[in-house]
Amino acid sequence: MIESILVEGLIYGIMVLGVFITFRVLDFPDLTVDGSFPLGAALMVQGILLGMNGWLALLIAFIGGVLAGVVTALIHNHLKVPNLLAGILTMTMLYSINIRILGNRANVPIIDKKTLLSDVSSRMSGTIPDEYILLIFFVIVAVGIKLLVDLFFRTDLGMTIGAMGNNEQMVVSQGINPKTLKTIGLGLSNGLVAVSGAFAAQYLGFADVGLGQGIIISGLASVMIGEFLIMKSNRIGVLTFCALAGSILFHAVMYVGRYYGYVIQMTPNDLNLIKGLLIIILLVLTQSRKLNMAAIKAMVQK
Repeated sequence: MIESILVEGLIYGIMVLGVFITFRVLDFPDLTVDGSFPLGAALMVQGILLGMNGWLALLIAFIGGVLAGVVTALIHNHLKVPNLLAGILTMTMLYSINIRILGNRANVPIIDKKTLLSDVSSRMSGTIPDEYILLIFFVIVAVGIKLLVDLFFRTDLGMTIGAMGNNEQMVVSQGINPKTLKTIGLGLSNGLVAVSGAFAAQYLGFADVGLGQGIIISGLASVMIGEFLIMKSNRIGVLTFCALAGSILFHAVMYVGRYYGYVIQMTPNDLNLIKGLLIIILLVLTQSRKLNMAAIKAMVQK
């Protein structure tokens, strides 16, 4: 049970890192995620069905996600469409594109096909207990991606993107085009989301056009859980760690809801209700904590 929670948390944690980039770094509420997640899954599955190398298929999924993010940025930047609506438009268009990629089918199974994960499992079988193979693999992958994201946001370009999220006018005053920064940020974010979708399709054994439905809510909840439970920091390494930790904790809550919810007559159909309530509770608790901290600071200053 614990192994599956950790594996799921790490797979979707890659998606959470992408959500973190748009919502926390760029301050851009991007709903493209609901379309780029199944896009990555669809591209990965088609690559597998065509006999493509797993890593190459994963790269194609990443590029597909990047292009999805770029489309959202172009709609927002050049057509002056509000950021929220731009993401919705891209997400809506991706639904049809994903069905096209899957050969006009809503669901394509790959249970009996050779995948990147099955290849890793066969190579490591015998040296590591089978139940820990995927866990170790995804720890390496998720931590590796986290470190690359940390490294990117320590570069001049990454720090400029972070500065734009805090104060866009300041970036403009420095002669930097914020449109370019948004395009890069949205492309990177949705590229990570697509990679997460590609891994999820292999782990689940299928790609489905509805795989990303409500995935943005899961990402937001994970980001908020990580930020709430771990002391607030402005260091990018801590923030990305919070995102991964929040993803694991979120999937632990969902796991408990799926397997023990029958005690309170809860069904799988109620999981979206739980996600929404969880976010509302976190928002209330976060606001309460901010008010308490402000009160404490005021008392200290007196």
